[in-house]
Amino acid sequence: MDSEIETQIRECEARLYTAMLASNVSELDMLIADDLLFAGPTGELVTKAMDLDLHRTGGTQFHELVPKELAIRVCSEHFVLASAKIFLSGTYLGNAFSGDYRYMRVWHRGTSGWKIVGGSVISMV
Repeated sequence: MDSEIETQIRECEARLYTAMLASNVSELDMLIADDLLFAGPTGELVTKAMDLDLHRTGGTQFHELVPKELAIRVCSEHFVLASAKIFLSGTYLGNAFSGDYRYMRVWHRGTSGWKIVGGSVISMV
């Protein structure tokens, strides 16, 4: 069962990357839980509404997104921890950024499928 769940999460992560790069708010809405808690790169706490609004308004724009590695730990049939190293370039609130970032995401499977319920991102040095 773990390998099947891991495959599902890899597919969700790929969908997420595509949605982030395109600022596809409707796809992001399907992949992110309503009660998301996410720590941004400067430590600020971000909710789903905030994240979607940043994509909708252009506050967050990704110009390049290159996945480098993805580690997955299946905790149960309902919870999975994913750690992704990704090269990103773009702008956040008008400030340009470029470099490798480490994302930690908690995926939860509920009645509407896999959704991100928590996570964080940090810049790798």
